[in-house]
Amino acid sequence: MARLFGTDGVRGLANKDLTADLALKLSMGAAHVLGEAGVFGERRPVALVGRDSRASGEFLEAAVVAGLASAGVDVIRLGVVPTPGVAYLTNSLEADLAVMISASHNPMPDNGIKFFQRGGVKLDDTLEDAIEERMGEPFELPTGAMVGRVTADPGAIGSYVGHLVASLAGEDVLKGITVVLDSANGASSMTAKAAFERQGAAVVAIHNTPDGEHINENCGSTHMGDLQAKVVEVGADLGLAFDGDADRCLACDAQGTIIDGDQILAILALALKEQGELHSDTVVATIMSNLGFVNAMKANDIKVDQTKVGDRYVLESMNANGFTLGGEQSGHVIMSEFATTGDGVLTGLHVAARMARTGKSLQELGSVMTRLPQTMINVKGVDKLRAGIDPTIQAAVSKANKELGSTGRVVLRPSGTEPVVRVMVEAETMERAQQVCEELSAIVKERVSL
Repeated sequence: MARLFGTDGVRGLANKDLTADLALKLSMGAAHVLGEAGVFGERRPVALVGRDSRASGEFLEAAVVAGLASAGVDVIRLGVVPTPGVAYLTNSLEADLAVMISASHNPMPDNGIKFFQRGGVKLDDTLEDAIEERMGEPFELPTGAMVGRVTADPGAIGSYVGHLVASLAGEDVLKGITVVLDSANGASSMTAKAAFERQGAAVVAIHNTPDGEHINENCGSTHMGDLQAKVVEVGADLGLAFDGDADRCLACDAQGTIIDGDQILAILALALKEQGELHSDTVVATIMSNLGFVNAMKANDIKVDQTKVGDRYVLESMNANGFTLGGEQSGHVIMSEFATTGDGVLTGLHVAARMARTGKSLQELGSVMTRLPQTMINVKGVDKLRAGIDPTIQAAVSKANKELGSTGRVVLRPSGTEPVVRVMVEAETMERAQQVCEELSAIVKERVSL
């Protein structure tokens, strides 16, 4: 059986793959595993539950709340709130556990469940494996006054917005900046406009009317066409696009040109270094970050620590080494002074603040790096584990990397949730990248098809 937990919690088609029964069992399992691990101590545990705006989140929230309360955990319902908001509130409210119901950037019919432990940190693989193993196991359930109580705190999101605003360490930091915000009809509809306006920015908001049905639909960080057009139309200084749960942010400059997560990370890394706040002059990125990013950081005497894909792995490296900044090409950026996970609105605020404080356009700031042409093919229906050890595949990858030299590279990455191997190639030209990628994909398909 495939591992239930992927790179960012449990995801699937709501009410088919991810059912109310599964949500209930997951939450009960999490409560018992963390309790037995001593995470709760002797106190009565408290959990937060938040969700993004998709319709299925309503019944999944009910199932999660029921599972936690039946295991003797008091539950505070947060309602619709960004994933980083749940992480922040877990820490600020000193909760013992938190659950976020969201499929992030995935289409509306999907949903997901991810857990945070005390401090607002995602569970590590060991704890996730333990939950998966213990799901459905019979437990002695509390009765009477020992069952969990359920309350709601819709006002908690206000303290999170206040935290975002305060992170810029000043008032009206963004005065004179015009920004278009695309909230993907998701959770940032509750936070982004308010945070930017409180810092003095002029805001044009699009796709910020969540109705449960249109989250991530032709909008947000995965579909940026509307944002690009609106920025040019209204003459804004920049545009920012978030995904459904607002843990990632991508941007476009005044000309409508996309500024990706690598460029955003580069902009913030230089800012922190100038301020003497980039610990060990190191930024954490993943193996999927563009080689152009690595080269730009090297040119600015900044080291890059590369991890597996997933902001949880970025965070693990940051925590282990005291690093202050990390992120992914997809727009997950972690600023450890302010957050324990990727935070799209926080990221956007600090990018805009960099523009305001330097007087430079986003185009100019983003030019710190030049992206190498990059292409990726998802090879489906293959044994992703065998792909990593097959001698023919490994020899082909080694040969391609040697031929590309310092002007490119190859990355083979198994999907965390499906029988897919992602073949990514960077090269001096798109034609060369595409050629190498197609050749390697064909070898993977031939060698390890299911």
